[in-house]
Amino acid sequence: MITTTTAPGTASWLTARRLRAHGTILALCLWSLYVWNVATPGLRDRNGNVKGTDFLHLYTLGSLAVAHREVDLYNMNVQAALAAERVPEAAGVRYLPLYPPQVSFFFAPLAHLSYGWALILWWSCSVAVCGVCCYSVWRACPNLREYGGTVARLAVAFPAFFHLIAWGQTSAAALACFTLMFFLLRDRREFLAGLVLGCLIFKPQLGLAAAILFVSIGAWKTVLGAALSAVGQLSLGVLYYGMEPLERWVHVMRNVRTVLPLLEPKLYQTHSLRTFWSMLVPWPEASLILYVVSAAIALGLTIACWKRSSALPLPLQYSVLLLTSVLVGPHLTVYDLVILAPALILLADWLIAQTPTASTRWLGSLLYFVYMLPLLGPFARWTHVQFSVVAMAAAVYMIWSISRGLSSPPPAEGAAGTA
Repeated sequence: MITTTTAPGTASWLTARRLRAHGTILALCLWSLYVWNVATPGLRDRNGNVKGTDFLHLYTLGSLAVAHREVDLYNMNVQAALAAERVPEAAGVRYLPLYPPQVSFFFAPLAHLSYGWALILWWSCSVAVCGVCCYSVWRACPNLREYGGTVARLAVAFPAFFHLIAWGQTSAAALACFTLMFFLLRDRREFLAGLVLGCLIFKPQLGLAAAILFVSIGAWKTVLGAALSAVGQLSLGVLYYGMEPLERWVHVMRNVRTVLPLLEPKLYQTHSLRTFWSMLVPWPEASLILYVVSAAIALGLTIACWKRSSALPLPLQYSVLLLTSVLVGPHLTVYDLVILAPALILLADWLIAQTPTASTRWLGSLLYFVYMLPLLGPFARWTHVQFSVVAMAAAVYMIWSISRGLSSPPPAEGAAGTA
């Protein structure tokens, strides 16, 4: 996932041996604790939570789709009662329904199974998707080819991947979209890349930065593909349910700010500029202004990097887009950080091939912190600073700084040294 050698361009303390050790220790700690936590009879873990956590909501949506109960897709109370009916251990658990209507029938097949078997199948699919994505990106990185074992260990130990499984969330699908989009852009299939981008309408906050970027640089084939794909996916819900659920979803999204405390009960588990400022600044209006300004700066730096496409290689361009997608996302929980996996692999591959400079050493260190700092998220309850966001913002700035150096013409011979 991150720099794996002391080759040029990396910080001296990021040795392959040290990273393998860190990955192994972290994987053993995270997964042994999780296995111990869920190794209980029944569907409640040792902390009293339903196993799979957020998957319960997806399972309930699938049950509504099977019964064709579109009128209940955005009724939190009815869904809580249905969840308790299908999974008795889920009594008292409530989720805020925010997914667009079509997401429900994607989970209809799982709703035909018991909750336990559906969860196991969902976990298996998520692991398989993440594994294929990381493997595909690693295979495209010639400088990391001999470090496959190290990359695999770090992928298994990636805190975002751990949270994805623990929460039973849908972010593996978002990772698949971003991974496929990278390969399509690499092959200059801009329209197809847009079609894949539009698939993120099920988590629209993750596609916000990419949409703004491609409009800003005039990538109209990609924009058209994204628009057609998003409309097509939403149309599936209309064909299945009719217009009313879609209208209710649009209404819910327009008023989402009023239910943010329900959506983000554990603010310290979020990792975006909006919640960074919300935790740091106690005045909502001021924190909103700071979010908008800092998000605009991050987007500006990203757009500048993409406009230097002749000088900046695609791995750096795409990596800065992924980092910015996380930073500017209005709602970004820890499991969504899994979309950073391609960025970490691509940047590590690029760094290994570089001549050492202060900038590349800093970037190598920042990658390590982007990878690790989500583990410290709970400490933000007391520090009120989400250090992972600081690391990601610094990485965006560093890539922009590197892009300036790559796009600057070399000084002419004899130009230096004049009095």
